[in-house]
Amino acid sequence: MASSRRDLAVRAAVDQGLLSAAEPVVALLDTAGIRASAAALTSAFAAVTDAHVLHAFAVKAAPLVPVLRLLHEAGLGVEVASPGELALARAAGVPPAETVLDSPAKTPAELRQALALGITVNADNLQELARLDALVASAPTASPLGIRVNPQVGAGSIGALSTATATSKFGVALRDEGARKAVVEAYLERPWLTRLHTHTGSQGVPLALMAEGVGEAYALAEEINHAAGRQQIDTLDIGGGLPVNFHSDEETPTYAEYARLLADTVPGLFDGRYGLVTEFGRSLLAKHGTVLARVEYTKTSGGRPIAVTHAGVQLATRTVYAPDAWPLRVLAYDAEGRPRTGEVTVQDVAGPACFAGDLLATGRALPLLHQGDVVAVPDTGAYYFAHHYAYNSLPRPGIHGFTVTGGGDAGDAGTGNGGAGGSEGGSDAGVVAFTTVRKPQTLAEIVAESGGALADALVG
Repeated sequence: MASSRRDLAVRAAVDQGLLSAAEPVVALLDTAGIRASAAALTSAFAAVTDAHVLHAFAVKAAPLVPVLRLLHEAGLGVEVASPGELALARAAGVPPAETVLDSPAKTPAELRQALALGITVNADNLQELARLDALVASAPTASPLGIRVNPQVGAGSIGALSTATATSKFGVALRDEGARKAVVEAYLERPWLTRLHTHTGSQGVPLALMAEGVGEAYALAEEINHAAGRQQIDTLDIGGGLPVNFHSDEETPTYAEYARLLADTVPGLFDGRYGLVTEFGRSLLAKHGTVLARVEYTKTSGGRPIAVTHAGVQLATRTVYAPDAWPLRVLAYDAEGRPRTGEVTVQDVAGPACFAGDLLATGRALPLLHQGDVVAVPDTGAYYFAHHYAYNSLPRPGIHGFTVTGGGDAGDAGTGNGGAGGSEGGSDAGVVAFTTVRKPQTLAEIVAESGGALADALVG
């Protein structure tokens, strides 16, 4: 998210009452930034290949129907990993031909639905492939089908997100004894298997390791096609996983860097013989989302200032439980939404949950926060506020997309969504318009989700 657009949006969110004493936490999505990331992805691969490429957004990164619709209008499909994600994609209007189903635990019902719709399916293992055998034999399908393989090339710096380790739960482990031969034979026995999928990991995985994993899958595809005596595998799904810079507003690494690296290290991938599928998620959305939260109280404990806010573990779960792996920046604004100035002070920024570890930042140097101020947590557009963690039955926040028109750094006017008003911070400030992506959760909805209509179920 461009910092100038973010500053305008913070001020406008306060001015227009999106963030208030009654609604002390809110999430914002920069529509222009999302469009720009989608364009950067498609242009990066168009620069290195003329082959057909389906860029399938990983729905798990931001399972929000309006986001999926926006990305689809920008030319992207979807990658889904559950019936819920598929339902979201269908609600967004993404057609089956632009939908890919991946999951290590697909049920027979999920597979049957996917084949009936014509959705691409990547089998995670040979037992799943046996299920597909029966389903394909029982009814014709237009679904492109393939197998996911684990090239076992190693881990990045975050083990939980490294999917190409020796013992990863994903895919057929190619370096295990007999596994590669079994995969080749599986293709030769099933002429309807036409795709091959791999994914090395995401945050913490260096580009070189990602490219190595893709290279292993390409080599296997070449081996299978040679053994078949024809181009049986016509499409390679190379996954996603571009890491995100959480330390500044700079968007690095870039899709262009990764595409060029692949072109240099796996040139045959782009010579036109193979269609391609990518499955990027975090890198498309992270930089374009910001959490805003009011500072409810400030205090001092052990000589250290503490700002108690309404954004914590319920929105930034990974950061709270694994702060070293998932650090987030915190930006300080005053009660009117203007960047706070003043002497920088080392302080903690805490969330609202009732446990001591609910901290967004510990010992962070910021202008001293005051009661009623606003903290902004950028880079949270993926895997943060869209993935609510209901600790203390804290409600899901409202999510609002915004566009900026006019001014010196308005950028793309965005989707033209409704919502009027703006922040008039000067002649070149621009006007900010918001549109609701997800309404804030009500207390009645919390009660309903928690069995409110079944209060006597255990005492009747």
